[in-house]
Parts: sequence; C-alpha cells; structure tokens
Amino acid sequence: MMNRSFLSLICSFLKGVNQKIIKFNNQIIIKSDPGCINCSTPIFMKRIYLVLLCTLVFNFSHSQKAKKDYAEAFKLAEVWLEAQKDFENLPGITAAVIDDQELLWSGAFGLANMEENLKAQVSTICSICSISKLFTAVAVMKLYDEGKLRLDDRVDDILPAYKLRQKYSGSGPITIRSLLTHSSGLPREAAYPYWTGPDFPFPSKEEIDSKLGDQETLYPASTYFQYSNLGLTLLGEIVEEISGVPYDEYVKKNILEPLELSDTRPEMPKELYGEKLAIGYSSVTRAGEREKVKFFNANGITPAAGFTSNVEDLGKFASWQLRLRDTTETEILKPSTLKYMQNVHWTDPDWTRTWGLGFAVYKGPDGGTWVGHGGSCPGYRSALQIDLKNKRAFSVMINASGTNPSKYINGINGIMSKVESSKENESVETEKDLSEYAGYFSAQPWWSEAYVSPWGSKLVLLSLPSDNPQEDLTFYKHIEGDTFRRIRDDQELGETLVFERDESGQIIRFKSHGNYSEKINP
Repeated sequence: MMNRSFLSLICSFLKGVNQKIIKFNNQIIIKSDPGCINCSTPIFMKRIYLVLLCTLVFNFSHSQKAKKDYAEAFKLAEVWLEAQKDFENLPGITAAVIDDQELLWSGAFGLANMEENLKAQVSTICSICSISKLFTAVAVMKLYDEGKLRLDDRVDDILPAYKLRQKYSGSGPITIRSLLTHSSGLPREAAYPYWTGPDFPFPSKEEIDSKLGDQETLYPASTYFQYSNLGLTLLGEIVEEISGVPYDEYVKKNILEPLELSDTRPEMPKELYGEKLAIGYSSVTRAGEREKVKFFNANGITPAAGFTSNVEDLGKFASWQLRLRDTTETEILKPSTLKYMQNVHWTDPDWTRTWGLGFAVYKGPDGGTWVGHGGSCPGYRSALQIDLKNKRAFSVMINASGTNPSKYINGINGIMSKVESSKENESVETEKDLSEYAGYFSAQPWWSEAYVSPWGSKLVLLSLPSDNPQEDLTFYKHIEGDTFRRIRDDQELGETLVFERDESGQIIRFKSHGNYSEKINP
C-alpha cells in the first residue's frame, strides 16, 4: 500500500501541472484536464514518467520491508480469550485489532443474551459509555475548526443555564479547555443518582440544568484532574447552543454518517435490546453468578456516556484518526486539530495522570504514545486504545461489569509482540508438522490448564488462565522425534518437553521435569 504522505506529494505535483487527481484506496488515477495546453508536451510527459518511476521504486522498497504473519498469534489470542471468558464467568466478549486502515482480526466469544443462549458476534453492539466522550470532543473541536468557539471561552458565557456555584474566590475561569481535560474542578456527576440500580434514573437535559444552581465546584479550576461526567455533559450542551442543532442530530450528521459508522448511535436502541444489542450483566456475586442489569438510556448524560457501538465500528473510528494524522486534508477535523487533541494538555501534580482534549494520553508498553478511552456503564465495559507510533488500534467490549477490558487489549498486544518478522524466520527449518501437538493439557492441581500451539518453527505453551499472557508464554525448540527443549530468555536451551502417544499414534500427554500433564478436552 502506498504511503499516504508520499501519495499526497505526488498529487500536489500533478495538481500543479493541471492534472485531475482521483484518489481511491490509496491509489492514484491521473486524468488530463481538457483545458491543459501543455499536457502532451515532451517535457510534461518526462515529468509524468519520473513521478511514476519514483512511485514504482517507493512501492517496491516499501514491499521489501519485513512483514509479520499474525495468524498463529491471533489463534493463541482466541484460545486465551475463550478461556478467560470461562474462568472469569464473562457472558460475552468481542474484540478487534486494526492496523492503520486494515481490520487485522476480530473475534467474538460467549453470549450476547444468556437467557436466550444468543451467541455474541463481532457485529454485536454494546453500551460504550464514556467512549462517548470522544465523539463529543470531536464535535466540540469541529466547531473550534470552524471558528465558532475558542478553547478558552468561559462556560458561563456560553450556557445561559450554567448557574453552578464557584466555591473558590481565587479560582480561574471554567473553560471549554478545562472541561475537555477534566481539570475544571466541577463535580464528577450531575445532581441525580443515575448510577444507582435497579432503575438507573438518568435525568433529562432540562432536569440537569435545573439543579446546576444546587451544585458547587470541588476544586479551583485548573488545579487537579477530576474526572467529570457533568463536564462532558455540559460540552454536549455547548455543541447544541453554538451549532443551533440538537446534540444527537449534530453528531450523526457531522461525525457518524461521514465516517459510515452505521452501528454507532447516541442512544441505547430499545428495539435491538437482547438481539443485536447485548444484554448487560452485573459483577460476579458471592455466589459466583452474574445478574441481568435493567435496560437504561443515558438521556441528558448522553454526551458523556450514552453511545452504543460495536468493536468494528470503533475500529473504523480509530482508522479515521490514524488516516487523518497522516494527511494534510481535512476530514471532519483538520489533521493539526486531531494531533493537538492527542497531545498532553493536562498533567496532574503527582505526574501520574496525563490527558489530552477529550483523549486519555499515556505511554504505551513500548514507550510510544497511546491515546484512547474506556467505558463503564451498568452491565457493560469497553475500551478503545490507539498506538500512534505503530498505527495500530484495539477495541474490546464485554457485556458485564466488574471486569477490565484494558487487560484484554494488553494481552492481545502482548501476544502479537512475540511475533517475529518473516525475514527473521527465513533460514529456519519448518519441515515438521507441529499441529499434531496442539491442544489443552491439564495442570491440576497446581494450576488449571495449559495450551500448546505451533509458533513458526517452534511450539509455545500458554498457562491458563492468565492475566498477562505475554509473560506466561514458554517457547520450545524441536530437537528430534517428539522431544523439544525450552528456549531460555538468553536463547540458550533448557529442560526437555517430551510428548507421548497412544497405540494409534495420537498425542496423549507430555512430560516435563519428570512429571506428566494429560491431554484434555475442556
């Protein structure tokens, strides 16, 4: 695939010589302008040939870069997710991995509706709760790009209903910027108990506004990070006030529809509940059960917590961000605006929390910058995380509370990080079929089980369950017959792993450190 920066350079050159450029799927189609009087001259044609030659050279060199085959990694990730779903008693879990503009992998495990035994699909939608804040932030910044608001505009200058009392006389102003960075000092919530079950009484916009005068700030503005659903709710009201369009309508017309996010909505669609919209379930009770959570809609809190989506739509949303960061063309936002949003704009005094404009911004496992957001609503957990350096994104949704979707993103990314490039494996013998060793083996009573899988020319063993699968992988090199040896961290060989067969030649167990683990069918 042609690099978009290089593509833009070519397009700029051709536009300068009166050529019409059509870009489709990162390819260029050149059409002569009928009004161009120089388009058939020898000098012009030489320029065209030079550009095309550069393009071919670039694409050839780009294709020679070492590539990685993640098929075995995703197979292992599927085994891990299926196991974790069972061990943690999760109803269902869906996940997707995006590589820039490509969906690398997606998977669904468990049930969207336990009462009807309805399986989860990658198209299953869930409440994404606070990931809604990213759409609100984009809406605000679109108005910023259009010159309709400034980040340092005061909230009380924009919203007539804003009557919240400033408790600290020496405080600076509460601005759009401080709402986006959760540094405004506002209370976390509006003055209603909408996180309280079983009914979750989310208030309307009018009800929220009517009680703003009963609330006061927790801190002086721009002093501490204080996560605030109320703050993002007020940003949704600012979008309405400045655009003159209802919040839901503005987001649909200006963000969801242009990005073709057909399964993303600023609501919980009642008509899809229990079918395409997964039913949400509670945290695990002492009895080891999860209870069905009552249906809700976030109403006036929608800009902070009311959206629904699925993992592939969130993947498209991430691809748009990666695409926009790598171009000079406006697509909903200016590229510079999105980059600005994804810079650090707030650092807490203890240096443990950093935030952008709407986005969480933090250091990833490889030291690069990651951005994203998580979501936690009654019966649903979700996360979208984007690795800016490697142009990769992960989305995970779980239709249950009391679990951590970021753990699954870290696990999938960790498993993928173990894959070597194809060039690193070119000289390795891979004649032996290792697939016959794949399967589950009992680790009782010390642990639950282990899964053995081919990994290129090696075998890999993963202990289950595992909160950190990348740390619980053990690799083995084939020696001869059914004998393997562990590959140490320093690449020296350690103890043996010997598989044994029954009379029909089927693998039935392995022997390690003089002890056996029987093959099982969980």
